[in-house]
Amino acid sequence: MADVLEFGSTPATPKQGSVAASSPPISAPPSQFHSPSLSRSPLLSTSDHVQPASANRTPRTSTPATPKQASTPATPKQANVAASTPPISAPPSQFHSPSLSRSPLLSTGDHIQPASTNRTPRTSTPKISTPRLRTPRFITPLAFHCLCSGIGVQALVLPVAFTTLGWAWGVIYMTLTFIWQLYTLFLLVQLHESVEQGIRYSRYMQLANATFGEKLSKWLALLPIMYLSAGTCIALIIIGGSTSKMFFQTVCGETCNVKTLTTVEWYLVFTCAAVVLSQLPNMNSIAGVSLVGAITAVGYCTLIWAVSVAEGRMPGVSYNPVRASSDIERTFDILNALGIIAFAFRGHNLILEIQATMPSSEKHPSRVPMWKGVKVAYALIAMCLFPLAIGGYWAYGQMIPPNGGMLTALFAFHGRDTSRFILGLTSLFVIINAMSSFQIYGMPTFDDLESLYTKRMKKPCPWWLRAIIRALVGYLCFFVAVAIPFLGSFAGLIGGIALPVTLAYPCFMWLKMKKPKVYSSMWFLNWGLGIFGLALSGALIAAGIYVVVSTGTKVSFFNPQ
Repeated sequence: MADVLEFGSTPATPKQGSVAASSPPISAPPSQFHSPSLSRSPLLSTSDHVQPASANRTPRTSTPATPKQASTPATPKQANVAASTPPISAPPSQFHSPSLSRSPLLSTGDHIQPASTNRTPRTSTPKISTPRLRTPRFITPLAFHCLCSGIGVQALVLPVAFTTLGWAWGVIYMTLTFIWQLYTLFLLVQLHESVEQGIRYSRYMQLANATFGEKLSKWLALLPIMYLSAGTCIALIIIGGSTSKMFFQTVCGETCNVKTLTTVEWYLVFTCAAVVLSQLPNMNSIAGVSLVGAITAVGYCTLIWAVSVAEGRMPGVSYNPVRASSDIERTFDILNALGIIAFAFRGHNLILEIQATMPSSEKHPSRVPMWKGVKVAYALIAMCLFPLAIGGYWAYGQMIPPNGGMLTALFAFHGRDTSRFILGLTSLFVIINAMSSFQIYGMPTFDDLESLYTKRMKKPCPWWLRAIIRALVGYLCFFVAVAIPFLGSFAGLIGGIALPVTLAYPCFMWLKMKKPKVYSSMWFLNWGLGIFGLALSGALIAAGIYVVVSTGTKVSFFNPQ
């Protein structure tokens, strides 16, 4: 009781002033003042700053506190808790990020404010200018981004893995991989915001730098992330260009005498369309593109497996797994098949960037609607990939083409007994989805290059320079696609290289950032999955190299077919 009487002898207003004076104004770090194309200014206006009470309030030292207010000892405790919680900001590597749709430094209403400055009495009217974040409206755009980046043409080769694994092990491994990657997605969504440090990690490399250090993260994460961004864009040009040629031939018909373009020219047509679409500045601006990409992804997956199952099994189809002559070859074939399945589940390198498009606060953290959107998206992804893999293997068995997978099989085995409308619509969906996915996977590369200009010149990247940068990136990917058109033959090898980004690194990031109790269930789970993921990645890389060398993959530089 002595302590309560001591609090009661002090007026309340000066103590509020002392608490507010200990909280510095919320502003942006100096290196973020020139962030070029953010939709919100990261430097808050003067009226938005939270000023000390001594500067913007008239002291009322002559007015003693009422006995009820003065006898409440919670104010000092709240002030200490709030003073220890920093505002949510951005890591230094993100200060010049030009193509984020929202400032990484949250607006004043989105910061975690001290309890003494953001709470008003119940009898007072809340401020009209305070943002009220309603999370459900963000779920749909998030689901579109996740769905468009999660379903890709790499899913069309899933039945190829079943030719080695067989029915039982193919379904089991695919199910386990889906659950595993969904768990690591959950970890990344939770790690996006660090309330303790006041930071939002809006890039996968930023989180890797915070976990492994800048030097080690470049060795561990930079190469797979570069491939998952630029390498995927190259693969999309190859698939989009070759499918455009198939679409033209399907629409034109067998009796058409019009001379078609060469494969390289179709690559160029697809690249030009993708470069024009890439001028949209940020992730929020391509929400409509992701919507179209998500619809077409679900459309062509459904059309391909539905037509294949409706036409029935091929005559003489066999489901016996392919057995190599030696145990070593058999082991490497199995590992290569596991790499193909692992490569079908991608998009983890973009999940933090997608989540960065959302506002966040202590009351409305972005991880809540983000996880809801992820669950909706991956429920649809499972409804597309599992029927595609199982139905495709049921229809074609060991006859499934290793290059092109289900799309090639549809045209090769059912090109004459299926209507041209269905074949043309399927090809068109693949082209549109490839062009939409190009925008999502190319955004990190665009952003990094524009950030370099902003850091060096200390001013925003102008629109004409942004157009030049994105065009150069697009046509550089076109050049590599023409030079290495056989990139799709390395699906197992690429799956092994990219596997740690999806299945292993998020577990180590959780251990470093969240620091779970030693020998707890989460501690054992993440250590086990992380170590097993790294070991599996090494085995898949070795198997992928062995299969490419032993099978004699046809290498044709600058000669796309």
